[in-house]
Formats: sequence, C-alpha cells, structure tokens
Amino acid sequence: MFKKLLVANRGEIAIRIMRSAQELGVRTVAIYEETDKAAMHIMKADEAICIGSGPRKDYLSIERIIQAARATGAEAIHPGYGFLAENPVFSKECTDAGLVFVGPPPDVIRDMGSKVIARSIMTDAGIPVIPGTEVLDPGAAGEDEAIQFAEEYGFPIMIKAVAGGGGRGIRTVQDVSELIKGLKMARSEALMAFGNDEVYLEKGLVRPRHLEVQILADQHGNVVHMGTRNCSIQRRHQKLIEIAPAPGSQGLLDTICTTAVKAAKASNYINAGTVEFLLDEQDRYYFLEVNTRIQVEHTVTEMITGIDVVREQIRIAAGEPISFSQAEVHFRGTAIELRINAEDPKSNFMANPGIIQIYQSPGGHGTRVDGAVYQGYEIPRYYDSMLIKLTVYGFTWREAVDRLRRTLNSLVIAGVRTTIPFYKQIVNDPDFIEQRFDTSYIETHPQLLAYQDEVPELEKLAGFVAEINAHGHNRHADF
Repeated sequence: MFKKLLVANRGEIAIRIMRSAQELGVRTVAIYEETDKAAMHIMKADEAICIGSGPRKDYLSIERIIQAARATGAEAIHPGYGFLAENPVFSKECTDAGLVFVGPPPDVIRDMGSKVIARSIMTDAGIPVIPGTEVLDPGAAGEDEAIQFAEEYGFPIMIKAVAGGGGRGIRTVQDVSELIKGLKMARSEALMAFGNDEVYLEKGLVRPRHLEVQILADQHGNVVHMGTRNCSIQRRHQKLIEIAPAPGSQGLLDTICTTAVKAAKASNYINAGTVEFLLDEQDRYYFLEVNTRIQVEHTVTEMITGIDVVREQIRIAAGEPISFSQAEVHFRGTAIELRINAEDPKSNFMANPGIIQIYQSPGGHGTRVDGAVYQGYEIPRYYDSMLIKLTVYGFTWREAVDRLRRTLNSLVIAGVRTTIPFYKQIVNDPDFIEQRFDTSYIETHPQLLAYQDEVPELEKLAGFVAEINAHGHNRHADF
C-alpha cells in the first residue's frame, strides 16, 4: 500500500475519497484553484497545494496535477469523477510519471470512452446493444446514412457524441428535418464539450428504464458485481435520484448482473466501474455504456452491501486482490440517493450559486450525508451545482421512502435555491411511491413543479439567525 494519495478533484467526492484513504492509513493531498480556496475538501485533507488561479482550467491541467503530486511526495492519484476521471491521457501520464492511477488502464478508458468501440466490443462478446450506426461521415454521406437508418428503424433516434459521457452529448430527434439539423448541432456541441466532433446514431427507446451494475475487477483476474441500481429519474440525461437495488424480477436482475461481469471481462477491465443498460417496455435489456470511474451514486450500493467501494478501489490500485468473493456479497434492504443541487427546478434547473446563509444537516437512523458545504460558504459559479448527496436506507422500499420524506423535512439550506422542494413533491407522488418511473418521469409529471416557493420563509429564517448572531437575542422565531 502506498503512503500518500493525491485527490485530483474537489467537493464532496474529494472528501469521500479522503475518508477511505485515511482509514487505510494513507495520507491525503488536496489540490485547489485560487477561485476555490474556501472549499471544504482543502480542510479535510492532510495537506493541500494550490495548482493555479483557475477557474476550472487548472483542475483540468494534467501537467499541474502531476507537478503537485511530485512536489508533495504523493505516490498515487485518485481522479474521482468529472474533470479528468475518464481521460485516458491522464491515466497514461500518471503511469509514465511513476504514479499509481486509481482507476482503469488508459487503453480501457480509451476504448470504453468511445461509444462506438465499446458497442463493438460488447457485440463481439454477445452482449445485446441498441441498434445503431458506426461513426457518421461529417458530410453529405453521413446525412444519407442517417436518413437510411431512420427509414429502417423509425423515430425517435438518438444522436450521440462518440466521446460523450455522464449524460452529455445526446440529442433526441423525432423526424428527418430534426435529424439533419440535429447532426450539425450535435457535432458542434461535441467538439466544444469533448474536443471530438464525431457522432453516431442509436434507435431511441420509448420510455426506457435506466439500470446499472457496480463492478469491481482486480489485477489478479477477479471480477465481482455489487448488484443493480435504478437511475431512471433524470433531467437532461443527468441523474437526480438513484435507487439500489433496481426494482424488477430477481431473475432479470441476476441476468443483467451476469452480463455486466461478462462486459467487464470482455473489456479487460480493472478497478471500479459501472456497466449501464437500458430496458424497454418488454424488459429487453441493452448495453448502454461503461463508466470508467467511481459513480456519484455508489453510496446506495454501499448502503445495501456494507462494502466500501472507494476502499476497494485504492486496494486494487495498490495491487491487492478484491477483499471478498462474489458469494460474500449480500444485499439487504433498499437505499435511495438524492443529488441536492443549487438549482432552480422551476427555471429548467438553472444553477443558482450564492452564499449558504443557513445549513442544517439531517440525521437519524439510516441517513447518510456526503457533502462539502457549510454555513457561510459561497458556492462558486464555476463548478458543479451539487451541494450534497442525501442517501437513506430502509429495510423495505416503503420504509426507505418514509425515511427520505422525514430527512428532507429536516434538511435546511437557505441562501440559494435548491432541488429540496422539488424532491419533497416526488416523495409524495403516488407513481414514485409505487415505483412507476422511467426516464420520462419528470417530463410526464409536470405537477411536481407546482410546489410552494420556500425561499421567502428560508430568507425570513436566515434573517432571524443573523439577528441572533448579531445581537445575542434569546427569543423564538414566529413561523
């Protein structure tokens, strides 16, 4: 086991990684940009180093991160998620610099990062994939091929960036005119987001469910799965709510888990990863992609298995075998995770940076909070809008929902608009309670946005607290 780990990330995931590393006796190094100098992950690390003025560009600088590792004596780098986590060049540069990269080898990241190559590998392995094209020619030939595909499979059709990921680089089109226009826009967006304007097409599934499987693979040939998650409730292809295990027949879920292990072996996978699938209305499942990193939603898997996924990541990177066998993975109960974002759901989930005037964290049995915010913290406008991840556990689905409702009512964040009131609507929605949801859930439930604005009451509370702090008055608020 190495002695010092640099975490090439920020926010809650950096803190999450540090906790597991410190439990293993590994010292941790935080990096930060000058624009992020008030971030909590800096305070939680054993040491920290500024890598530049920012914003964002230095978190994306491979050269600066490796220099920071050398300057602090770190022997390994954990990329977290986002930023450079799925960049094969970063993985290779770390290895070439004599550093341990806590993640898959660069060739695996490269192959799984290309949706077309990944589809080809899975097809060769006998894993079902959604009907799709190869990379489309950027000219008229590509448009002709796209129209032919549409005639054969019908609409809707998904235009996808070859280098896309994390729900980005996807456009859905409903007719030929949208298809031709969408190809040009998708290429432009893909080039801007990923530095690669290549796109391909997939047949669009109507109201699919989004399932995924957490896998671990070590350098000794061992591959295990840790069950399923349902991530169907999304906005703009970005997940909002994650559930483990996924609802469904046990036979189907077991088959999907077996397929995920097969996919990991076919891609020569090492470390933690997630194999994602879409299920249609007939319960036919199709390979979607492999995320070559720790997932935001790994918490729900940890809650139902008791296994620390990040701890296993670090151990695997140090050359150790997975600490348990497939037979030793046991599932109990249900876990639900919410991404609490500084966003205004009523304004198309627009980011809402600002100062957190009051922060009251929930607690109690079966409640887990992964966060990186505090009272008085100013949320920078440059970074991701997620404030905390709220995860609850229940012995049954209904118990988990009831616990989630209770914890949401005790969670207070004042000063910025958040997704909390939106989630309060969801946990009382009959379809959610009965587990009737797919990727169209938010679009087909506009009533979820008909909540009463909590901001005036929260501002009143914040003003009261400020008065108490300023004058030391001992009285009660009148609400």
